[in-house]
Amino acid sequence: MRYEIVGKTVPVVEVTLNKGESMFTQKGAMAWQTQGISMKTNAHGGVMKSLGRMFTGESIFMNTFTADVDNAKIAFATTVPGDVKEVNLSNYQDGITFQKGAFLCAEPGVDLKIAFTKRFSAGLFGGEGFILQKATGNGMLFLEVDGDQIEKELAPGEVLKVDTGNVVAFENTVSYEIETIKGLSNIFLGGEGLFLTKLTGPGKVIIQSQNFGDFAGRIAGMIPRSN
Repeated sequence: MRYEIVGKTVPVVEVTLNKGESMFTQKGAMAWQTQGISMKTNAHGGVMKSLGRMFTGESIFMNTFTADVDNAKIAFATTVPGDVKEVNLSNYQDGITFQKGAFLCAEPGVDLKIAFTKRFSAGLFGGEGFILQKATGNGMLFLEVDGDQIEKELAPGEVLKVDTGNVVAFENTVSYEIETIKGLSNIFLGGEGLFLTKLTGPGKVIIQSQNFGDFAGRIAGMIPRSN
């Protein structure tokens, strides 16, 4: 399998497959393909994992595209302006955890499952939902990023506080919890909400420059409403 990330505003990952090679993705992610590719829709990973994906906001059923000839090409598109993060899971012994909605596509050797945060309050108020996703196994995984992607390598004990919704993914050596913003004036007048995501190293963290949920909320606030 070979791949190329194409485009800048709303990028796609274009994958070149040899005969017998496959990629799986959520429904609706395929942008274009050449001849010689067949599609099969199923509950990837079994019924229980499929039901778990429903709670993360992903589709229950996945589409698997398999090349019937060599050098067949297929492209998977992001949904909003941003970037694509490629992750070689062979470099992550314990896998990575990522936010719901970030999954774009992956090779068959990648195993996806739901991942509960260690503290209930982190998931309930953290801006990412109580249920996250965890990817393990071998092969390439591609994630959607809102805006630009920024990677941080945290040293043991090093803390990074991130606005809720701006975390894309992190290694499982990184601890994840929620910190309440202190001070009533900061909470009500600061415009930053009630909580920050607290990430503690060691390990790699991938964050995004845009929180699309906040962006969508601003657009919604500008839409005229009829009386």
